[in-house]
Amino acid sequence: MQEFVKLTGMVLKTVPIGEYDRRVVILTKERGKVSAFAKGARKPNSRLVAAASPFSFGEFKMYEGRSSYNIVEADISNYFEKLREDFEAACYGMYFLEIMDYYTRENNDEKEMLKLLYQSLRALQLPSLDKNLVRCVFEIKALVLNGEYPGIPNNRGNFTESTVYAMSYIEHSPVEKLYTFTVTDKVLKELRAIADIYKKEYMDREFKSLTILKDLTT
Repeated sequence: MQEFVKLTGMVLKTVPIGEYDRRVVILTKERGKVSAFAKGARKPNSRLVAAASPFSFGEFKMYEGRSSYNIVEADISNYFEKLREDFEAACYGMYFLEIMDYYTRENNDEKEMLKLLYQSLRALQLPSLDKNLVRCVFEIKALVLNGEYPGIPNNRGNFTESTVYAMSYIEHSPVEKLYTFTVTDKVLKELRAIADIYKKEYMDREFKSLTILKDLTT
């Protein structure tokens, strides 16, 4: 008899398999990053269409196969529709999904990473927040949660006091309170420079969505 598990998480990536199926990667609260098959998800009338779509967040009912999970049903509570309606926001969001796919691992405790991803996607939908600021905060906090954050750069004297304060706030604040501030253009420029330095040093790959973002913002 098959034993089912219910995992809460967000779809990071989907890949078509065969004629009708999809393989999905889900960042879950209970078991870290997992791979699963959504059989028939490419059929227009399939009940698993939403379960095999990036950004979909909810509860996934699955059973374990020999090498992967298999999704039986899903209760999706947030589709992040506004991201799907805004191409630039969607590019930022896809970049965040790629980062999480890069950082997270199966059977790791990734609850804080999942929380960071969820709150960051919510922040991208807020017209009051600069999307580039959301990106800076996301990148820096991801380093903190992954245990790679090196602290404020040694040449901190080259940055304004407000930038140093913002870095400290990002490092020490709980994820739920990350996106509760705005900054001046000068501070944002300095945060962007710092985040770029860290990204170059700690991430050894390029991200497809980031290439698109560069074309959009330059």
